[in-house]
Amino acid sequence: MSVTAATGFVASGVHCGIRRNGRLDLALVRSLPPATGAGMFTQNRVLAAPVIVSKEHLGLAQPQAVVVNSGVANAATGERGLLDARASAAEAARVLGVDAEETLVLSTGVIGEPLPLSYVVAGIREAAQSLSPAGGTEAATAIMTTDTRTKESVAHGVGFTVGGMAKGSGMIHPLLATMLAVVTTDYPLEPGEATDFLRPAVDASFNAISVDGECSTNDTVLLLANGASGIERTPASDEQFALCVRKVCGELAKQIVADGEGATVLAEISVRRAASAPEARAIAERVASSPLVKTALYGHDANWGRIAAAAGSAKFNEGFANLDPDRLSIAIDAVPVFVAGRPTGDEPVLANGNCAIEIDLALGDGAARYLTSDLSYDYVKINGDYRT
Repeated sequence: MSVTAATGFVASGVHCGIRRNGRLDLALVRSLPPATGAGMFTQNRVLAAPVIVSKEHLGLAQPQAVVVNSGVANAATGERGLLDARASAAEAARVLGVDAEETLVLSTGVIGEPLPLSYVVAGIREAAQSLSPAGGTEAATAIMTTDTRTKESVAHGVGFTVGGMAKGSGMIHPLLATMLAVVTTDYPLEPGEATDFLRPAVDASFNAISVDGECSTNDTVLLLANGASGIERTPASDEQFALCVRKVCGELAKQIVADGEGATVLAEISVRRAASAPEARAIAERVASSPLVKTALYGHDANWGRIAAAAGSAKFNEGFANLDPDRLSIAIDAVPVFVAGRPTGDEPVLANGNCAIEIDLALGDGAARYLTSDLSYDYVKINGDYRT
C-alpha cells in the first residue's frame, strides 16, 4: 500500500501487453482530493519524451495523476514519442476527469523503441476502472523492469503519512539514475512548496547512489501532496514532514542499490573530515563508482589500495579534490586498514552482503555518504541479454 498509504490516494497496476508473459506493465496513481506537487528529473541531455512532457505539464498545472508504463522507455523516439506521451496523458486525463496538464507520464524500458500507444491507451482505461487504496503494490509491480522485487516505503508523522514506490536496478548513477519514484502524502502543502521538501531529500538519497555509473534518459522523482490529513501546519510539523520525505526517499534509494543488477553486496561509503562537503561528496562518488572497488567487493576482497587510489583521483572544480596521503585513513567494516598514510596489516573478513567503508581525510569538516553495490558476472549477463 506504499504509494496509497496516505489518505486520498488510489492506484492500480495492469497488464496492457507491452511486457511478455502477462507481467504487469502499466500503473496509474491518482489523488482524489486536489493535490499539489513537484518533480525532479534526469540531467542527461538525451531526455525521454515523458520527461519533456511531464516537465511541461508541471510548469502549467498542479499534478493530480501519474501514468507509468514499463517495457518501453519512449526515449530517442523523436516527434512520435512526444505525441505518444501527450496522448497517454490526455487519455488518462479523459478517463479520470482531470486536465491533460494535470497528468504526468513516466516510462521505463528499452531506449529507441516506439511506445505501443494502442496498448497503453487500453491499459489506462483498464487501470482507471481498478483504482483502489489497496492498489499500491500492484502499481509498484507494474513499473519494474530488471528489478527482482518491488520497492516501497512508508513513514508516519503525527497526523500525516508519506508513502512511495520506486523502480530501479541498473543504469543507476547521479544525477538521478534509471529509476522512477512516486512519493505521495496527505500533508498540506501550498502550490510551489513541494520542491523545497523534495530537492534536499533527493540530493541525500537518489542522488547519492551508484550501481554502474550510468545516468539514464528517463529518471524522474515526483511528490504529490493533497492535504487530506487535515492537520494544522506548524514549523515543527514541517520539520517532521521533511524528515519523513527524506526517510521514504532514503529507504527507496537503498532498496534500489540492494537490488542492483547482479548485486550481491550493498556498500556504504562514508567520507569525513574532508576539506569541504562538496569535495567529500566527489570522493565518495568516485569510490562508489570505481569498477575496481566494486569488483573487489564482489570478491569479498578488502582491497583498501583500490579505495585509496579511487579517492585520490576524485575530480573537483577542474582539478582534483584535496587529499593528503599522509593524513588519509581507511576503515573497512570498522577495521582500520590504513591509518595516517600507513597500512595496518589488518584484514577484515567480508563475509556477508553488507560492507561499510569509512574514509577519513583529516583536512576539515566536510562529510558525505554514498551507497553502491558490487559488480558481478551477472551484471554483464543481464545487460548483455537485455534486448535479446
